[in-house]
Amino acid sequence: MTRVAGIDCGTNSIRLLVADVHPETGGLVELDRRMTIVRLGQGVDKTGRLAPEALERTFAACREYAEVIEELGAEKLRFVATSASRDAENRADFVNGVVEILGVEPEVITGDQEAEFSFTGATGELHGTETYLVVDIGGGSTEFVTGNKHVEAARSVDIGCVRLTERHVRHDPPTAEEADAIRADVRAALDLAAETVPIGTAETLVGLAGSVTTVAAIALGLPEYDSEKIHHARISAAQVAEVTERLLASTHAERAAIPVIHPGRVDVIIAGALVLREIVERVGAHEVVVSEHDILDGIALSVA
Repeated sequence: MTRVAGIDCGTNSIRLLVADVHPETGGLVELDRRMTIVRLGQGVDKTGRLAPEALERTFAACREYAEVIEELGAEKLRFVATSASRDAENRADFVNGVVEILGVEPEVITGDQEAEFSFTGATGELHGTETYLVVDIGGGSTEFVTGNKHVEAARSVDIGCVRLTERHVRHDPPTAEEADAIRADVRAALDLAAETVPIGTAETLVGLAGSVTTVAAIALGLPEYDSEKIHHARISAAQVAEVTERLLASTHAERAAIPVIHPGRVDVIIAGALVLREIVERVGAHEVVVSEHDILDGIALSVA
């Protein structure tokens, strides 16, 4: 077993996984998994730059993670950065800060690489023979990947809960026109994804990341966020639609009072739920299999 650490820095959150990995079987024993909402992508869609306060929030989380990595004695670390840092003009500031704190350079990966990691992490424990469509709804982008044991087709498109919220939402709760504008962007992005990925042909839809797990937690009626109950839960298309409608009608205060919604997701979960609902309806899925294992697990496996 090799003790490794993987960090996934996205548009909305930064996450750490420290695990012992068997390099041949791909077996993974989790030692520490944590997530911090840093909103690195704050304003990037509008300004093209990473905001100083967003960088400082991210660096503060990196300092915390550095302590955990040292304490647990991880032998190798891989730091992967996704949508926001791909898009930003001043990404060198981000890279230099991470190197100074963690001693490794963040790899600003492509959407296709992101898709590969997501698929590997999400399907590693699913040993069926069917074809999977893995959907990773992030803050700035969403990845669509099909395959069984290996990726057959992948596409990353620029729709995510932070990007869509910043682009369209000016009221709380959003107006019908704002919700329609989000839906229109999602549908256009689905058209793009479908040019590369046969999104309607997979037998099983697997959903990843915070928007999906949060919708699942609400649908399950959990009194608090419980990863074990959420992991591999099957949420029906009707439940996805019901939760989305509930969120669309809710105020910020009402969403904040739902215990399974992380405080850092309260303002963006409506857009995330709309993305998920549009995907479920477009592919004609009866249900979505929810996975707590995602790009972060794929990163850890790649290190080993």
